[in-house]
Amino acid sequence: MADRNETVSAGGPPAEAVILALAGVSRRFGGLRVIEELSLTVRPGEILGVLGPNGAGKSTLFNLIAGVLPPNEGSIHIMGRDVTAMTVWRRRRLGVGRTYQVPKPFAHMSVFENVLVAATHGGGLSIPAGRREAQRALALTGLAALAAKPAGTLSLLNLKRLELAKAVAGKPRLLLLDEIAGGLTDAECEDLLAILTAIHREGATIVWVEHVIHALKRIASRLAVLHFGAIICEGAPDAVLADERVREVYLGA
Repeated sequence: MADRNETVSAGGPPAEAVILALAGVSRRFGGLRVIEELSLTVRPGEILGVLGPNGAGKSTLFNLIAGVLPPNEGSIHIMGRDVTAMTVWRRRRLGVGRTYQVPKPFAHMSVFENVLVAATHGGGLSIPAGRREAQRALALTGLAALAAKPAGTLSLLNLKRLELAKAVAGKPRLLLLDEIAGGLTDAECEDLLAILTAIHREGATIVWVEHVIHALKRIASRLAVLHFGAIICEGAPDAVLADERVREVYLGA
């Protein structure tokens, strides 16, 4: 049997050519199968957008990639390592960052302190290195001027920015975005897209679950549509959004 730390097998893409690989992954809750033998490959530098109606399994998929949930079948490789049984914090140290759909900051701590906790406890940095990384993440996400404010006083847009700052503290190679544009105005989406573009230019590969299609389409290099726990369509954004089955199950056409 292959060792857990071995790279992706020769039957798939070379380890150095992929940053995330799911092979035959399934997840059940009792008798309900939420993810069904799902296989997916993400290459370095991609921005993969994941679409799907409510209940399609998108949140479960993210929890499987991040390590919150173990799969019942299949394997997950991140940066060539089999992480199927790896804990959340070890995946974070490996280079996985994540935002959450509903921001839950330490409300009474400052914005800076929230990001410092992410850099040190999440990213494993020392306090001096964590301070430098927190300052970098705040500057990148446009929050430097609000560093001293209590996180609980932030607007929705700035809470989303704080989620990003915490996720990118430590420069993760794989960034998982969970409906980061939800609830934002068109102008706020523009600000968010500029930040995401800057994060991508720094070298992050992004997997983004989102319902705000116009925002996702602007920067995604590829889309995958999830329906009842299986990918029903995958490819270039325009082609996917024009697909007849996608229009039927997701766009309601």
